[in-house]
Amino acid sequence: MNRNLPFIAAPLLATVYGLVRLVDGIGGRGPGFFWTAGHAAFLAALVLFVPALLEMRRRAGRGGFATVTAVVGIVGIGFAMAQIGIDIIVGVLATDDAHMQRMFHDVQSVPGVGLAVYEAGPPLFYLGLLAAMIHLAVVRVVPVWAPVVLTLGVVVSMVDLDLLPLAGLLMTAALVPLVRPVRVPAHA
Repeated sequence: MNRNLPFIAAPLLATVYGLVRLVDGIGGRGPGFFWTAGHAAFLAALVLFVPALLEMRRRAGRGGFATVTAVVGIVGIGFAMAQIGIDIIVGVLATDDAHMQRMFHDVQSVPGVGLAVYEAGPPLFYLGLLAAMIHLAVVRVVPVWAPVVLTLGVVVSMVDLDLLPLAGLLMTAALVPLVRPVRVPAHA
């Protein structure tokens, strides 16, 4: 995989999720095509954020701090993927919104699931991503404004889920400085 692709594709897929979520909300969010398609786009975004974090670690010098931030971010991605996976399965199995809400209640009432998968776990992704970006700014791999814009994107996503398209675009803008021309080695 091209090392630059995740820096653009991951946040753009998060933007797609936000846009599909808005479309889904027009008739009331619930099980169906838009629910599944939007969540699938976000799941793909999360998958692509893993190589993005690993590449950020590499560009920061692979030291202890860079490794910890990548690990924290990837652990958060794991929890977020569990949440999105549950959302997709519930959306596919539910017959209507009321059934979907009952299924979510059943899943979230399992001890530890609500806390780990819905509350404490996924924010680790954003924490790791922000720490990695700040580290890259400190070591002058990205401009100082990049972590500021990334922080804005994360905050916007937490203010209101209807702002996810804007959050995704801000994250895209923040990650653009990490896109570099791919160097092709000369053949002898």
